[in-house]
Amino acid sequence: MTKVKVGKEDQSSNEFVEKRRSALERYDYKKLPRAVSTQALSSAGLLRMVNKAADAVNKMTIKMDESDAWFEEKQQHFENLDVQLRKLHASVESLVCHRKELSINTAQFAKSAAMLGNSEDHTALSRALSQLAEVEEKIDQLHQDQANADFYLFSELLGDYVRLITAGVFDHRMKTWQKWQDSQLLLQRKREAEAKLQFTNKPDKLQQAKDEIKELEGKVQQGERDFEQISKTIRKEVSRFEKERVKDFKTIIIKYLESLVQTQQQLIKYWEAFLPEAKAIS
Repeated sequence: MTKVKVGKEDQSSNEFVEKRRSALERYDYKKLPRAVSTQALSSAGLLRMVNKAADAVNKMTIKMDESDAWFEEKQQHFENLDVQLRKLHASVESLVCHRKELSINTAQFAKSAAMLGNSEDHTALSRALSQLAEVEEKIDQLHQDQANADFYLFSELLGDYVRLITAGVFDHRMKTWQKWQDSQLLLQRKREAEAKLQFTNKPDKLQQAKDEIKELEGKVQQGERDFEQISKTIRKEVSRFEKERVKDFKTIIIKYLESLVQTQQQLIKYWEAFLPEAKAIS
């Protein structure tokens, strides 16, 4: 049987296309929650948000003391989940590399066995070595298929969740709170300025100050409503996300285990078929 050797560039191109296809299939399947009116807490919204989150935190002038135990607990949970998912993702990526190396070594072994069989004078031994080479070629393909299952079923799933969780679902709430606090601080300063104007008897500027205070009072009220709304939305959508995450992992793990079982069953069939050939050597 003639085999066409695939070049590294072709392999890379095929892997890129397959990764892209797999990512598109999962695009609408896993999303973090959407905020009511502003940014979406979906995967796309979060990935855009993460680029701004660090700047938002660095620019904070008031430290947010979390008074809600639920948010404090969930934020810690997400941080721990991120760490553990990263570790598991790295392990699975290492497994994929190991499986690919095993495939390469198996192919080399098959080639060596075939060459030895061709040079062997003993008929039964030569035939057994040739059969062994064919079995190892089939096993090489099994290792390739399993490496793909390791990657596309398991590694990519973990990578998706690492990217989603890293994006920081709670950062937007903190930013909303900061905006509300900034409005309150500015309102306080405007009221102090108004008091000074009244004390110094400057009626020409007093009306402008009153108008600005009224506008800021509206912003403070809106900021409080926005913060309450984003908190409510995150509670609801994080709960939904966690349920879908469990369901998602269950589905993928079952598929992955089924692929492992199928691989092992096929290996047994190959070796059982080869065993009589090995016993026939005399």
